Amino acid sequence: MYNSKSNMATEFIDDEEILATLEFASRNRENRVLLEEILEKAGQFKGLSYRDAAVLLECELEDIKNRVFSLAEHIKKKFYGNRIVMFAPLYLSNYCINECRYCPYHGSNRHIARRQLSQEDIVKEVIALQDMGHKRLALETGEDPENCPIEYVLESIKTIYSIKHKNGAIRRVNVNIAATTAENYKKLKEAGIGTYILFQETYHKPTYEYLHPKGPKHNYAYHTEAMDRAMEAGIDDVGLGVLFGLNLYKYDFVGLLMHARHLEDARGVGPHTISVPRIRPADDVDLNEYSNAIPDEIFEKIVAILRIAVPYTGIIMSTRESEKTRAECLKLGVSQISGGSSTSVGGYVEKEEENTAQFEVNDTRTLDEIVNWLIKLGYLPSFCTACYREGRTGDRFMRLVKSGAIANVCQPNALMTLKEYLEDYASEDTKNHGERMIMDEVETLRNPDVKRIVREHLSELKEGKRDFRF
Repeated sequence: MYNSKSNMATEFIDDEEILATLEFASRNRENRVLLEEILEKAGQFKGLSYRDAAVLLECELEDIKNRVFSLAEHIKKKFYGNRIVMFAPLYLSNYCINECRYCPYHGSNRHIARRQLSQEDIVKEVIALQDMGHKRLALETGEDPENCPIEYVLESIKTIYSIKHKNGAIRRVNVNIAATTAENYKKLKEAGIGTYILFQETYHKPTYEYLHPKGPKHNYAYHTEAMDRAMEAGIDDVGLGVLFGLNLYKYDFVGLLMHARHLEDARGVGPHTISVPRIRPADDVDLNEYSNAIPDEIFEKIVAILRIAVPYTGIIMSTRESEKTRAECLKLGVSQISGGSSTSVGGYVEKEEENTAQFEVNDTRTLDEIVNWLIKLGYLPSFCTACYREGRTGDRFMRLVKSGAIANVCQPNALMTLKEYLEDYASEDTKNHGERMIMDEVETLRNPDVKRIVREHLSELKEGKRDFRF
């Protein structure tokens, strides 16, 4: 039986409730009275229930779809302005004991080269990332308690935070590792991680168990309840996600929003981020086996409705997606993107000479090319990590977002971190366009004291000082 406050995965992600929701959505897909009520509710900027969101996803009425997209753009601008947070993944190890059918890291794959970065390797990788201009990383590993124990991850985090090269520094380390124990989550919290990220892949339990036939990840409940253990252990910010294309997208869309509601109801704060990866080509993975892959039009609709349904939650898009798709989804709701990414272990230094990649990258541009592109599109690339470092996490962060006060710190911090990037790493063209953007954006700051301080710090950054934040 469905219970959003339950600690049991099969109760807060209830199959019967999802099926009933999908049936309700199908039945009301052209119910204009209900659709108008949902859009009016969405226009109050307080989010939507998973049932309301499912109705919008099911609806194919052209005028309603256009209004959904327009509202998504409006909500994106209201809560996030033109800021886009930048990050990069760092793959530490591709050893894995699971047999996930869609992932080349699966234990029986004999084609892929196995590797774990030493601490010396990590130093080299992080320096390469710092030399690009990155300040925020997402650590990725396969699941292998022998070759990649929690102690290794903790040591790696310590190494990453210790590296100061020229003006570079990684200021926030997010972690995307397999579901683990409350004790290990406490250790990650003590190590100073930012967000703990874990993709559900699919919420449909039979499909989940089929796709994970062997290994610890086969345990649906243990995996699905991981966020509860992490939050009980003190991790304030968690990130959800599904891998669209493994299962029927409508089912997983509802499951994703049910999980977000569960965290809100049971833990007092919803997910800090939601990621929206789609299945991509990879070694030893046949995409012909995945008939549920979704086209761009549906994918963009999913992003738009997620932005309406969870307006306070960041939406992350990786380099899995093309430049064109990323441009569309940036308008509709995406607030964080990766840039200059490698999905290989050691790929930033060795440029992927060995086959250690988890999936093919679609957007292969450098970080500078992406920053330049964002600026020319009117977006403000942000390398800010201030909220995490100032303790504005969990419910404290959400209160600021919901009140709109977050813009008073996010916009100036974005401007100052972009200035850092322009001074230390940007090409001449990027620097020229970026400087003009900063001059224009400073004038939009409403608080005169904030504007004055930002101008002072921008001058100090030009003189060589670093790391100012509100």
